[in-house]
Amino acid sequence: MLTINVAVLLAVIVVWRLRRRTEARSRLDEKLTVVIVLALGVLIAPTPAGQGILNVLGQLASGVTQAGR
Repeated sequence: MLTINVAVLLAVIVVWRLRRRTEARSRLDEKLTVVIVLALGVLIAPTPAGQGILNVLGQLASGVTQAGR
């Protein structure tokens, strides 16, 4: 039986959609891409990988705010 992780499938779709030329995208197409990316974020957030990404982004944001002082 073949199983597909939904998060992996959404990640592939996002990469495929973002590889297209910017000029060829309509507003509806851009909105659909945003919705897909948000859904991917919701699926990844509770996983250990999502927590790791959150920690890295938090440290990056902290470093940027400290550098701005």
